[in-house]
Amino acid sequence: MNKLSQIIVKLRYVILIVAVALLVPAAIGYFNTRVNYDILTYLPKDIETMQGQDILLDQFGTGSFVLYVAEGMEEKDVANLKANIEQVDHVADVIWYDSIMDLSIPMEMIPSKVYDAFNSGDATMMFIVFDDGTSADGTMDAIEEIRKISDKQCFMSGMSAIVTDTKNMAMAETPIYVGIAVLLAVIVLSLTMDSYLIPLFFLLSIGMAIVYNMGTNVFKGEISFITQSLSAVLQLGVTLDYSIFLWHSYQEELEKNPDKNSAMANAITATFQSVIGSSITTVAGFIALCFMSFTLGLDLGVVMAKGVVFGVIGCVTILPSMILVFDNLIEKTKHKPLMPEFNKIPKFVAKRYVVFFVLFLALLFPAIYGNNHTSVYYDLTQTLPDKLESVQGAKEVDEKFDMNSAYMLLVDKNLSSASMNMMIHELEDTDGILSVLCTDSILGPAVPRSFVPADLSSKLESDEWKMVLLTTDYKIASDEINNQIAQVDSVVKSYDPKAMVVGEAPCTKDLITITNHDFQVVNVVSIGLVFLIIAFVLKSVSLPFILVAVIEFAIFINMGLPYYTHTTIPFISSVVIGTIQLGATVDYAILMTTRYLTERNAGHDKKEATLIALSTSMKSVVVSALSFFAATFGVGLISSIDMIGSLCNLMARGAIISMFTVLLVLPAMYMIFDKLIMKTTFGMKGINTDNHGHHGFHKHQAA
Repeated sequence: MNKLSQIIVKLRYVILIVAVALLVPAAIGYFNTRVNYDILTYLPKDIETMQGQDILLDQFGTGSFVLYVAEGMEEKDVANLKANIEQVDHVADVIWYDSIMDLSIPMEMIPSKVYDAFNSGDATMMFIVFDDGTSADGTMDAIEEIRKISDKQCFMSGMSAIVTDTKNMAMAETPIYVGIAVLLAVIVLSLTMDSYLIPLFFLLSIGMAIVYNMGTNVFKGEISFITQSLSAVLQLGVTLDYSIFLWHSYQEELEKNPDKNSAMANAITATFQSVIGSSITTVAGFIALCFMSFTLGLDLGVVMAKGVVFGVIGCVTILPSMILVFDNLIEKTKHKPLMPEFNKIPKFVAKRYVVFFVLFLALLFPAIYGNNHTSVYYDLTQTLPDKLESVQGAKEVDEKFDMNSAYMLLVDKNLSSASMNMMIHELEDTDGILSVLCTDSILGPAVPRSFVPADLSSKLESDEWKMVLLTTDYKIASDEINNQIAQVDSVVKSYDPKAMVVGEAPCTKDLITITNHDFQVVNVVSIGLVFLIIAFVLKSVSLPFILVAVIEFAIFINMGLPYYTHTTIPFISSVVIGTIQLGATVDYAILMTTRYLTERNAGHDKKEATLIALSTSMKSVVVSALSFFAATFGVGLISSIDMIGSLCNLMARGAIISMFTVLLVLPAMYMIFDKLIMKTTFGMKGINTDNHGHHGFHKHQAA
């Protein structure tokens, strides 16, 4: 590594020129990466609901639909509005009751259930069907266009409307997230650094690493809006302390050796050796997300793991080059750091270790209980603010039609009329189903076939399938609708085993089942990986148990708090937060434990070793936690999209909780389990484990 460090120092100008030049292709890649705003597309492709979506697109040319409510309009005006909407690009069809019956037919002849499905008081409802997927760009453009030609008294509800609003908000807010993260990071760095200018170079080199990371996403084709919104902020939070470490190493080397170039070469080597350990645990946390069958985890995991790698490379190449090139400027802006030296706290903590251990035991049960009982939501409208049009639209449909959602069935076209009618009756009797619309249900015995417009039967039937539309007054993601879907599924399959239940509500039901399973998988994988890394780095059998227990305790507190504050969090937070917090904060514990083992090896007794480890590591741990907190806290405060805001709040709080548990609980663990640690750690067998290691004490005095 030393040779490489010297080469980096020698080529500092070349490195900077190349680093700046690489920003151009990275920026082009960034602008050519599509962003996906629909979370349901990350469900596994092989489940029935996703296969059904494909059939709808292939055979009916429809990927998605929205419910559209118009209030207080004359029938002929609604018919005109409908005609205008049909002209919009990517609108495949608008189904209203004039699609089913000619408006000239007297009302009395129309089956009342058909009329009621489309009308309620002064409001009338249409189904607008698109020829593209729920979150396709064409569908989102069509929704924007329909909003332009609609009146104030018109509302749209449905997944495509939600996705469109999510896109508009995320695009408006993402630059603000980065701005706030940078601002708060500068505040933390001003407190902890000894130069006014150095924070600028930290943020420049990390900024470059972020641009490279976002640019290389072009190879994935598209990334989710959650990854897009969070990755810059997360990468800043996770990799900022690597830069701080390099700067501190460089300052230490300068004291020993005034030659800046060789001091920097030594600092790069030291940084690389230290950072590689802590970055591996962070990468392992993100890799664990890739084991989710809900592939949003893979999306976030790959981008973030890549981000950490870019961060480490930038920290040992771009940053040292900047520091050396602009050395004179940095020297001129030096000042005393504002952060106090922690002299008294370590003594206080080491003395009262029993108190902190008792506190750990006392909080353990309520933390685990809270963690297991925190409630999560899956309904995507809940992550958006009430003022948005899609959320208002959903309310309107609910108020006027007592209807919360609609989903579809695909049934074999050759199913006999008798079977179809029996099935429709069974479905209509199912709790919460408001209407069942298909060619067979519309044609009451009183209506001759000739009254039905020819193109309607082609809209509801393809060569192989009949489409049945169900409306329900249950909310998406509620237990009621999930039970209803299971019931509908068994009714339909009893008539046609190949039939499928498709749409947003059934997809959300699958999402719940799949993410519950993923949560277990991700936890086991992340704990397993981190456990192995600690065992390898510290060469110990007992320490992985102790360190993982301390960080998992911090995670339980963090995830348990929403239960005690009666907060419902979005499902994605509960799945990914434990992994991110474990990966990003376990290195605080590794840092301190490494020092503790070094001091025990040098002959200090457990009390002195604990005290020295705590005194020397405290500042690094506090700075590292504060920088992670700074990057995520502001975003959590301002984000209007709860899925992003909630994740950032949990990460910010998690960093602080982990910091306290590492600084207060871990030293108690050293004191209590010292004998066990010495016996089960490689190279520590002969260390004196009784409390009065006399030779250790004298050695310390002499030092």
